[in-house]
Amino acid sequence: MASSASAEPEPTRSPGRGLRGVLNDERIRFILIGGLNTSIGYLIFVILELSFGSRLGYFFSLYGSFLLSSVSAFLLHRKVTFRVSGSERILLDFLRFLSVYTFALVINSIALPLLVEVGAVPPLLAQALIVAATTLVSYFGHKFFSFRRRPDLVADDA
Repeated sequence: MASSASAEPEPTRSPGRGLRGVLNDERIRFILIGGLNTSIGYLIFVILELSFGSRLGYFFSLYGSFLLSSVSAFLLHRKVTFRVSGSERILLDFLRFLSVYTFALVINSIALPLLVEVGAVPPLLAQALIVAATTLVSYFGHKFFSFRRRPDLVADDA
């Protein structure tokens, strides 16, 4: 009886599974790194909003958090999420990244006052809702534009 049990494959184990297998999935890395960066950016937004929002408004908090979190977001996504190496195209990658990041900021800049002023949603809740929507926009923008590599350029960056 014991020999038949050991002959059966373990249903939960398969090649590429487990933590290593999960971390090999770019989408999972994007969610993890994006979540970390979004948390950092949102925390900065909260700190700025609570400290200066009543005097300077929520746009100050929004743009301040954008500026402070964009550099760390670029470095983390480039190296960890999309596993881009080499420094030859780092400036181009950063400019492309900022264009996608700025597009998400434009969406945010339109949606935030609509939710706050028209929808009467408190700024902190409104920003949390917007972050969920812009995450999808950012993933596809970064994957297919910011960190895209043509096959003939991959060898140059490795």
